[in-house]
Amino acid sequence: MVAAYNIKQQAHTSTNAYETALQQYDRAVKYLSIPDGIVEFMRYPRREFTVNFPVKRDDGRIEMFTGYRVHHSTVLGPSKGGIRYSLAVDMDEVRALAMWMSWKCALAGLPYGGAKGGVVVDPKTLSPRELESLTRRYAAELIPVISPHMDIPAPDMGTNPQTMAWIMDTYSMTVGYSVPAIVTGKPVNIGGSLGRNEATGRGVITAMVEALKRANRMDPANTRVIIQGFGNVGSNAAARAAELGFKVVGVSDVTGAIYNAKGLDVRTLRNYVAEHGDLRGYAEGDLMTNSDLLVQPCDVLIPAAMENQLTKDNAHLVQASLIVEGANGPTTTEADDIFTSRGIKVIPDILANAGGVIVSYFEWVQDLQAFFWDEDEIFRQLERAMMRCYENTERTAEEYDVDMRTAAQITAIKRVADALITRGIYP
Repeated sequence: MVAAYNIKQQAHTSTNAYETALQQYDRAVKYLSIPDGIVEFMRYPRREFTVNFPVKRDDGRIEMFTGYRVHHSTVLGPSKGGIRYSLAVDMDEVRALAMWMSWKCALAGLPYGGAKGGVVVDPKTLSPRELESLTRRYAAELIPVISPHMDIPAPDMGTNPQTMAWIMDTYSMTVGYSVPAIVTGKPVNIGGSLGRNEATGRGVITAMVEALKRANRMDPANTRVIIQGFGNVGSNAAARAAELGFKVVGVSDVTGAIYNAKGLDVRTLRNYVAEHGDLRGYAEGDLMTNSDLLVQPCDVLIPAAMENQLTKDNAHLVQASLIVEGANGPTTTEADDIFTSRGIKVIPDILANAGGVIVSYFEWVQDLQAFFWDEDEIFRQLERAMMRCYENTERTAEEYDVDMRTAAQITAIKRVADALITRGIYP
């Protein structure tokens, strides 16, 4: 039996995500000559939206749910960010994720600000009909603050293309005509983009490969990779890594983890999860908890689950020499300091997992133009965009003599601040 371990519970016992986001911001902004008032302005979300709404359960009961949507910035364009369904969702988590989205979009050079949303719910406890009802009611509540030119939601933890289809349909029925550009990450047959499902995981591996090349350590067959989280991001990252010849030695999901020093057969593993729903019962390796997996021998560690997984309590035990953040905010500032002191390079979330929002931008552009690209073009443009992000961040790191996270945030914050100063303060 796989040892059960709840990633969400670990996140709740760790540092507040919004505190981490603000600490990272404060570290980066001190390198920039920005007026104090502008610095203070960018610390705050532009707007925060809380909704409480009923859902009729299959047995006839009425149950109340709480949802959130936060727009951190709209300086560079409409806000962009995912919607997650999780019992761990709270306003501080959503604020943090929205702020990170602002910096991620700016770093990638996209005409977006940052947003995030969520509902406090375990989606696995709802029937398909209940989940559709919850999604449509939540979407209806969000209509005052979303539009293709104001705020464009996308999938996140606990949501998927079908969730986005329900949101798109709810919005379209409300305004009276079809609006594919209201969300990204939706099914291809209603205006979704080819390559969107693979985009974040594929982008993570692009960032990993670039980091290894620059360190003259590009030897896939002898490079051991551990991936915490085996959802959309983690499973696609594992598949891409295996395709390039890397040795994936450990993976995990909310039920537990599996480690095999000789390497895991990623294709077989993905088929098993598709059939059984999770990793429980998979026997081709050593079973352990998520926390134990993070400190197993490897060359590259990819945390692709939730925020606050690498902390002061386990950072000194991590054996990887390179960490590539597939999740948003998986590393606390205390852990960052430990990794820096140990010479462990961290490729930060706003760079490493930017592939998702980059291809979301491609999807939005295709929807607005009603002109669609083939998958080869999507992946070619994704690769170019990720390489450009990495190059700009590396250049900033060298210029300011800082770590990659601080460099990424310096680059992003400067772009937002410059746009804000150019636009001016209204009225």
